Amino acid sequence: MKFTLSWLKEYLDTHEPLEKIADKLTMIGLEVEHIDDKAKALAPFVIAKVISAEQHPNADRLRVCMVDYGQIANGDKPLQVVCGAPNARAGLVSVFSPPGTYIPGKNITLSVGNIRGVESHGMLCSAAELELSEDHDGIIELPADAPVGKAYAEWAGLGDPVIEINLTPNRQDCTGVHGIARDLAAADMGKFKDQPPKQIKGEFPCPVKVTIEDETLCPGFALRLVRGVKNGPSPEWLQRRLTSIGLRPINALVDVTNFMTFDRARPLHVFDARKVKGNLTVRRARNETIIALDGKTYALDDSVCVIADEHGVESIAGIMGGEASGCDETTTDVLIESALWNEINIAQTGRKLGINSDARYRFERGVDPAFMVPGLEMATRLVMDLCGGAPSEITVAGRAHGDDRIIEFPLSEVKRLAGIEVPFPQVRTILTHLGFMIAGTGPVVKVAVPSWRSDVHGKADIVEEIVRIVGVDSVPLTPFERGDAPRKPVLTQLQLRTRRAKRALAARGMLEAVTWSFVSKTQADLFGGGQPDLVLANPIASDLSDMRPSLIAGLIAAAQANADRGLSDVALFEVGQIFKGDKPEDQFIAASGVRRAQASSKGIGRQWSGSFTVDALDAKADALAVLAAAGAPMQGLQIVSAKESKNFPQWLHPGRSGAIQIGPQNVLGYFGELHPRTLETLKADGPLVAFEVILERIPDAKAKPTRAKPLLELSAFQPVSRDFAFIVDRGVKASDIVRTAQAVDKKLITGVTVFDVYEGKGIDDDKKSVGIAVTLQPREKTLTDQEIDTVAAKIVADVTKKTGGVLRG
Repeated sequence: MKFTLSWLKEYLDTHEPLEKIADKLTMIGLEVEHIDDKAKALAPFVIAKVISAEQHPNADRLRVCMVDYGQIANGDKPLQVVCGAPNARAGLVSVFSPPGTYIPGKNITLSVGNIRGVESHGMLCSAAELELSEDHDGIIELPADAPVGKAYAEWAGLGDPVIEINLTPNRQDCTGVHGIARDLAAADMGKFKDQPPKQIKGEFPCPVKVTIEDETLCPGFALRLVRGVKNGPSPEWLQRRLTSIGLRPINALVDVTNFMTFDRARPLHVFDARKVKGNLTVRRARNETIIALDGKTYALDDSVCVIADEHGVESIAGIMGGEASGCDETTTDVLIESALWNEINIAQTGRKLGINSDARYRFERGVDPAFMVPGLEMATRLVMDLCGGAPSEITVAGRAHGDDRIIEFPLSEVKRLAGIEVPFPQVRTILTHLGFMIAGTGPVVKVAVPSWRSDVHGKADIVEEIVRIVGVDSVPLTPFERGDAPRKPVLTQLQLRTRRAKRALAARGMLEAVTWSFVSKTQADLFGGGQPDLVLANPIASDLSDMRPSLIAGLIAAAQANADRGLSDVALFEVGQIFKGDKPEDQFIAASGVRRAQASSKGIGRQWSGSFTVDALDAKADALAVLAAAGAPMQGLQIVSAKESKNFPQWLHPGRSGAIQIGPQNVLGYFGELHPRTLETLKADGPLVAFEVILERIPDAKAKPTRAKPLLELSAFQPVSRDFAFIVDRGVKASDIVRTAQAVDKKLITGVTVFDVYEGKGIDDDKKSVGIAVTLQPREKTLTDQEIDTVAAKIVADVTKKTGGVLRG
């Protein structure tokens, strides 16, 4: 939202400096993004006259000009300036910048220069060099009577700073200068000058009737005809207002509607009455097309609300009018429309058609319903003042006002929610200046919410209004109470797991990504989603239509985007929410990651010792790292294949992936290579591996962990390691062999790891060889050979009994 300081002062009687006004705007929630003060930036530039312009002795396209910028009157000599502009000539009055001046359009600071052997003491400037326009074909030409030596910005009226603020979506009332002035007045920045529009008596009935077919799309519609107008360029004051905020003046009728949009946050539309056939109907489109005022053709389906006459669609309701009924210099009779539109429908239509208009910006946030008719009255007065004409009576369809809202407000809520004491007289003053009405003296008062504050619904909203005007800096700094009793944990178990998972994955060389919570319908179906209850009613884009059932789709897209830009070896992770249904119990926090190409945990990219291409074991290691950091019971984890896991995801390669579970019913997550079909659907290039762990499914620890770490217990005796290789059926899981060996003597056996799996020559086709390394750690005495052999024999016997395997010879 842009406006000038002088425009603001039309509604705010203030003598406060610009800097203080800008600071206060930010403090009350209307954050100032930028201030464009041309007078300050262009202060060194002065009006000058070219005394003479001679051909440069060493360049055909340069002239040597003698310039007077006011110093001749003081007895000084004119300055010599070399100029390459084609319009540089004797007698020309232009804009001059002496040495030492910063040129904003060129981002340089002038100095005395030597151009082709001739000294130049300054510059004659073009409009582009002063960033006043895109015109750089020649230097600025001023009227012959422009005062030489006077500051150009002051003479040109550029001393009106332009302020740009960033509005939150709930502050639709401040999409107009009038509302901004009201807030500043409430914050003691001056006196609010409210100017309610006066009613204009109609001279005849409006001949055009309005019918609303669906009041959920259009709650209210006001229309008035003005006959005998003379349309043409708008006056200088109006053109200056519009150009100062970046709008292009078109003609008086159109400029009035644009002015109303930014002045009072009331978008309007004007129709050339001669081009409208019959009465107007507000309805849904019927698979029609319209050429809009931007010259583009739009196809309209039945989700779009339109204003139509007997000929067809004349306007896309609340967004943009049609070219066929637009006003031009030949317009003599004009229909002025002021309406209320459904905010959600306006937003949906704007996104669907790709139209970002000033009207849409305001209507999708909600406009003041009570100002629908007064806004039409104000626009009528402007049209009559600028173009003349005779007005009709106003015809209104639907409602001309919104619902009343009264809130029972306990005055103690300010202290309870904000921690500050605000006396009741100050509360009354603040709310009254903001447009609220208060009845009662406490401890509970009734507060009537003004029609333009559609965002205020409850007690907390009123507290927010009071606090932002009093000042957030008035909220005291309150330290936590400190006592002997230990403080309760601030973070929940799930929040702690989330933090620990992020740290664990970052420590493994992965980079955190934040992706959309929405995916396309195709991606949702691929990752187990796509249910109707997870489809967005109002998607921001057609390819972001469903809530994500998995984080993997977004991470794959991010990895591919990096690969497309030459960063092929990427390892990304995300910890965020996924959606299996629309109920709270169907929403989970997942920790997911992908590795691509040579982004292996064994070494990312090209190494002196060789490159490592990612494989399923990288994803497995990442998943186990998350589980370990989140506090999962690692001894009880089971790694099972796709065939052994229920509801195994289809996006993983069935032979190069696995599931991590605690028992057959509690699956904690999955890992492995992505299925080729998945890569093809997502248009991604492999190799890619991924994992996903659901943090809520990790069982809580049985005992509360102590703050102190347990004492490190080291044995004084040498550990013993023995290797075993078993010939087993191919269907036997290596984890079964590991668990069987561990169970032989849990106190003595401290580690069992798989070091080899072999299938091939020398082994039957239906068999495989699994090699395990068993570590024995004595604690009381050194083991004898006989004791070691006894344990080894027990391991062989138990593995044979459990799996049917035999010791490999």
